[in-house]
Amino acid sequence: MCGIVGYIGKKEAAPILLAGLKKLEYRGYDSAGVAVIADGKVDVRRSQGKLAVLEELLAANPVRGTIGIGHTRWATHGRPSETNAHPHKAGKVILVHNGIIENHRALRAELAAKGHTFKSETDTEIACHLIQQHMYEGVDFVEAVRKAVNRIEGSSAMVVICEDRPDLIVGTRVGSPLVAGIGNGEQFVASDVPAIMEHTRRVIFMEDREIVVLRLTGVEILGFDGKRIEREPKLITWTPSMAEKGFYRHFMLKEIHEQPRAVADTLESRVASGSGRVNLEDMGLDPACFKKTTRVIIVACGTSYHAAMLGKFLIESRARLPVEVDVASEFRYRNPLINKGDLMVLISQSGETADTMAALEEGRENGACVLTICNVMDSTMARHSDGVLYTRAGPEIGVAATKTFMAQLVALDMLSLYMAEQRGTKTLEELSESADRLVRLPHYLKATMPVENRIKQLAEKYHRAQDFLFLGRGPNYPIALEGALKLKEISYIHAEGYAAGEMKHGPIALIDENMPVVVLVTPGRHYEKVFSNLEEVKARNGRIIALAMEGDEAVAQHADDLVLVPRAPARLMPCLLTVPLQLLAYHIAVLRGTDVDQPRNLAKSVTVE
Repeated sequence: MCGIVGYIGKKEAAPILLAGLKKLEYRGYDSAGVAVIADGKVDVRRSQGKLAVLEELLAANPVRGTIGIGHTRWATHGRPSETNAHPHKAGKVILVHNGIIENHRALRAELAAKGHTFKSETDTEIACHLIQQHMYEGVDFVEAVRKAVNRIEGSSAMVVICEDRPDLIVGTRVGSPLVAGIGNGEQFVASDVPAIMEHTRRVIFMEDREIVVLRLTGVEILGFDGKRIEREPKLITWTPSMAEKGFYRHFMLKEIHEQPRAVADTLESRVASGSGRVNLEDMGLDPACFKKTTRVIIVACGTSYHAAMLGKFLIESRARLPVEVDVASEFRYRNPLINKGDLMVLISQSGETADTMAALEEGRENGACVLTICNVMDSTMARHSDGVLYTRAGPEIGVAATKTFMAQLVALDMLSLYMAEQRGTKTLEELSESADRLVRLPHYLKATMPVENRIKQLAEKYHRAQDFLFLGRGPNYPIALEGALKLKEISYIHAEGYAAGEMKHGPIALIDENMPVVVLVTPGRHYEKVFSNLEEVKARNGRIIALAMEGDEAVAQHADDLVLVPRAPARLMPCLLTVPLQLLAYHIAVLRGTDVDQPRNLAKSVTVE
């Protein structure tokens, strides 16, 4: 999860490293540090806390040099502290690391027996000493790194420099993402594209068990066996401005307001109004996968799991296939039954989520047809799948997913229509009506944004509450779960999402005059049923916040507070209701003074177990 950045060139490294780390702070912010080599000596600056602390330290005590590495940490082994902050150093070897070294205890004992002493509690420091030990044994720097990574077990990405080799940087990848950037007389390496996008958009995405060597003259890729690998760089289409806040106070607010554009971009060239067709040829997946399959398995984590739940509703109702939805962290350990010909759909914003990646491998080994839905071009999951359906939300910096969730919902909507066409379960007229509705979603989302003024009022009223309950039925149930998750993530208020019909099976015991209950009420087969839930909450003095469609006077009679979204087709309502729930979480968090973009204990991409 941590953020890594490295630079070699002719410019001062420290400002480039610091700017890159700022773009990666969403990946970890327990501590941070940089190391820069000049005149054969390394200068290291590390600090506990957020990047601003390191920035102050560098302003007071700068480092000079044109080669360096930087890191922002999300702690796994060892508590957040200056001592445990990266970069770590052993002898002349300095490195930063993202991931977990699973065999660190055995390696620590072996190295201690050879006279190595350790200063930190981290597993990362062991890698420094292991590389240094190989150099003691007479091999050069790059070969020492190669020998070390072949002994390290677990998912990790490392970037290493050496005082004796100020002419190169070495990076390695096993599981955790790493990307090399190719500039003009300067080279970059980072754990994610935004860190280097300001300087170059020509990148090489590292594969597992690969080593990258960066020199002033270019980039070389090696396998863990030492053999050279040829790979052409990719051109990133994102622009640097897409990763800036602009006039918004937080990235999260900016990304909420970017949702109409994210949806329009995801739909572009794939759904044409009036044609009745969804064109998903860019997935690169054989349409026979959809025609032959008898079962769909969707696997995801967190917010993506909530999108998967709505995807189940859409695919079952349109393509008439049974759909199982699994949490990736559970799926990989339960010896799941996967049949040859099953369609597995993996959903991950980053395309690097460790548990979801493991589920993907499980599917491939058992002969499933594997499709990934993700937002990052050439991510690990995208490269290892039979097909990939990219969302086109652009870079999402806020840790709490907003526009990528919306784009995932749209991708699943398109997929369900495409599958229905391939399987012949819907008529062309029915598909055309659904496609026409879907292409109007950006308009409806834009029309929903003015609800923010009403949400600010409710945030003022309820931001001191200690508990929230979110209720929804049918396709609104996963949206209720997502609303509760957003509130938990960024405001630290305890919140639960529940299927409204399950309220009597437990949560009703919690309801009293201090409990705000957010109820999602939209037209459809569950409409009348939800009113019984409203009555039950009211009878126990619960404070009802109802989200409904404009013109619904009946709901107004039952709610303490009402939030209305524009009138729209029923199938689009889960998307529209998502917006006020995101805004409610955001404005409550702002009033409570929490760090909205970087909530405590969370990081954007979970690339370790």
